[in-house]
Amino acid sequence: MNRLGSGPVGSAAAAAAAAAGQYRVCGNCRKVPRQEKRVQVSPPLTRGPSAFIPENEVMQANGLDERTNLLVEEYSTSGRLDNITQVMSIHTQYLESFLRSQFYMLRMDGPLPLPYRHYIAIMAAARHQCSYLINMHVDEFLKTGGIAEWLNGLEYIPQRLKNLNEINKLLAHRPWLITKEHIQKLVKTGENNWSLPELVHAVVLLAHYHALASFVFGSGINPERDPDTSNGLRLIAVNNFCVCDLANDNNIENASLTSSNFGIADSLSELEALMERMKRLQEDKEDEEASQEEMATRFEKEKKESLLVISGAFDDEIVSTDVSRYIEDPGFGYKDFARRGEDHLPTFRAQDYTWENHGFSLVNRLYSDIGHLLDEKFRMVYNLTYNTMATHEDVDTTTLRRALFNYVHCMYGIRYDDYDYGEVNQLLERSLKVYIKTVTCYPERTTKRMYDSYWRQFKHSEKVHVNLLLMEARMQAELLYALRAITRHLT
Repeated sequence: MNRLGSGPVGSAAAAAAAAAGQYRVCGNCRKVPRQEKRVQVSPPLTRGPSAFIPENEVMQANGLDERTNLLVEEYSTSGRLDNITQVMSIHTQYLESFLRSQFYMLRMDGPLPLPYRHYIAIMAAARHQCSYLINMHVDEFLKTGGIAEWLNGLEYIPQRLKNLNEINKLLAHRPWLITKEHIQKLVKTGENNWSLPELVHAVVLLAHYHALASFVFGSGINPERDPDTSNGLRLIAVNNFCVCDLANDNNIENASLTSSNFGIADSLSELEALMERMKRLQEDKEDEEASQEEMATRFEKEKKESLLVISGAFDDEIVSTDVSRYIEDPGFGYKDFARRGEDHLPTFRAQDYTWENHGFSLVNRLYSDIGHLLDEKFRMVYNLTYNTMATHEDVDTTTLRRALFNYVHCMYGIRYDDYDYGEVNQLLERSLKVYIKTVTCYPERTTKRMYDSYWRQFKHSEKVHVNLLLMEARMQAELLYALRAITRHLT
């Protein structure tokens, strides 16, 4: 149920206002949200790279060792250890794959000029109102010789770049709508046309930065600098906000606002139950396999059930001017692949167009070597394991990692014939599904409460691993739809 629905409120006046339809009611704290569009909040108590993870835990987990510093020196385009890198460096093996691929698409030889690459990153980040990434790439855009006037907004950029707006919007929110006609329109527009290598480079950048925005919000990445600070307070643009939803700021969060206060015993029993389900699934798999028909039915069931997983956020969000200048159609957002009452869209059968057999070779052919780097990154995050779960060691987490990755693809309508989607319901609790859907589909709505509400006994490093899986699953889903459309254009 949407967080803002009908319900009891704290006073007769508020109840009357809500009943009259003048206000909505926060389904979490049951108060009427305020109407101001900008509010002042004090800076988060967490001074480190993340508002969700205590600074000492980030430092403890990675130690910012010599290897991390060498990677930053070699592959960081900004030349500094930024907050994203600090949080990712909890998983140094993955960080190397990430930085190498990002450096290649931003700095190495490729079809697009350097300023174009950073402006495309800005356009992608703006779809999710990710000021962190926008600020980072505004700096990089100017450093690489970009024309400052372009930063005034889309009306100041060349028509060629403007033509990317449609595919940026679809990739970010509803990639299943991309067709070969969208590709043809871009490559056959006269003097403003894109070559296929340029278009593939652009698509890779768009998918990368949409997915990275998911990681930024999902990990509560703090700003590198705060340009909107005055007197120790910063202004946040919000609409119909409720104080309890400003959960990215630790000083606002308190026990009375938390939707469910589980004790340690509850969390431990939850962990034990999850491990038991993992073990049982493994045993059941050895005993019997479901038929193809049953597997297909379970996918459709999971796809439809994902409709009921509703992000606890407000619908009519305000987009600040700093962000809106870089996007067209700001109201266009994610809609469930399996929405009720709409024409049924065909499921994307992963076996018909796989990354390994189709996407990889097409990307490599049109934009050499990026395919190898992306493939290494996908494999790294999918196979990354320390064989631990919370306090338990020697645990095979394969089924859990696969469920996380495949659930993201399920929300995008991608089905693996050889995967039993019954496992998703067995392994992913509802609070985790809400978190996954929010981080993947509406990352700008992610709150600290959502982050805290699932896997309460797990380490922060394990939750960062979840975010890496969600980010890469999302990027791969976007690429599969875009590359399939390019392949259809070519055939």
